[in-house]
Parts: sequence; structure tokens; C-alpha cells
Amino acid sequence: MPLIPPRLLRALESFNSAHPWSHNAHYHPWLLRQLPRRFGRALDVGCGSGDLVRLLAVRSTGGVEGIDSDPQIIARARELTPPGVPAVFTVVDARAGIPVGHYDVITCVAALHHLPFTETLTRFRDQLAPGGTLVVVGCAREADAVDDAIGLISVALNLVVGWVKNRGRRAVSRPVAMTAVTRPPEMTFVEIRREAVRLLPGARLRRRLFWRYTLVWRAPLARISP
Repeated sequence: MPLIPPRLLRALESFNSAHPWSHNAHYHPWLLRQLPRRFGRALDVGCGSGDLVRLLAVRSTGGVEGIDSDPQIIARARELTPPGVPAVFTVVDARAGIPVGHYDVITCVAALHHLPFTETLTRFRDQLAPGGTLVVVGCAREADAVDDAIGLISVALNLVVGWVKNRGRRAVSRPVAMTAVTRPPEMTFVEIRREAVRLLPGARLRRRLFWRYTLVWRAPLARISP
């Protein structure tokens, strides 16, 4: 991100604290548009408080599994999920593996940069059912002029959206989804795209506003034997 004077940066941070909104939840409607209207079994990796899991459950005919390594956020996800919703939340460290598929849908929002990239994408690919869909909303390290330009636009829009979503009022607390542990990404978008296309031929990747990128990949209908 371009260098911002410390005084301005502190002012931006103060504004965002008073008018918080979830960049991840902002992409949930887009993510759902990448999926079939109905699908079978689904997995959300790094599910946090379960907002996306509950949305996926509306369309799933086989149930949705949400996994996260944080026991406290998983407990909160269970509390927030009404009885009867076909969703299960489990404490799982995805660095060691993910629940055995095959899944018709796998999603991962702002969690892939916490995990070993190549190994995790390989697991996603192998656990996805033929014809299934993988959707990632990820974070990348800013490294070039394109990132800088998108970052500057995001800063300005972030203020506007924060003001509108909070109706100009100071928030009493942050959304539960924003209480999860965060860490800065290490890979750049160029590095992510290069490795993703190698592992997932035909994957579609795009840089997005609000310090995110997206990846969509649909598994072949028939697996090709090595």
C-alpha cells in the first residue's frame, strides 16, 4: 500500500474503529453467485463465526461443515446458528489437513494466507467432487503499482462504505466476524496466480477492492488418471 503519513493513518484507523464493517462479508453475495442454486455437501475452511456457513446451508442438500482452528470462534458460530440449520462446526487445524471429502462446494474466505498455499490448494483440489466448485476470497501482499492503485481506491471507498453501513453513527462494537485472529499475507497476487493456475488449470483469479483477490475453479466432471 502506498506510504500514508502517520497522522493520516491514525485518523483512518480511528474512523474504521468507530465505523467498522466486514470486508469478508462484503464478498459473500458475490461468492454465492459463483455457486449452483442447489448443491450437495459443502465445506467452509476458516469459517470464523459461521456467517457464510449459514448462507451456504440454505442451498445445501448434504449439509455444510465449517472448520476453524480457533475454539472460541467455533463456539460462537455454534451459538449463532439456529437449531435445524444443516451445519456442523468443528475445531480443525487446516494446516494438518481437512475433513475427508468429496465436497460439491469448498469455500475459503480470508484464511488461505494462514495456511501453506500449495499444500492447501492441492487438498482442496483432491477433496472436491467431480464438477464441484472451489471459491476463495483471499488476501495478498501488495507489491506493484496495480496493488497501490487499488489500495488507494479501497481506502477512500472503505470510509464511504463504513459511514453508510453504520448510518453515520459510531458502532458500539465490531461485528463478531471481525474478532477472528488476523495476520498479514506473505505472497503477492502474481505469485498466487502463478501457483494457482499450475495446480488448478482453468482457475479464474482477479484482484479486488478492499485488499482481497478472488479465485474460482470448477473441477472436471471426470477425473483424469495420472
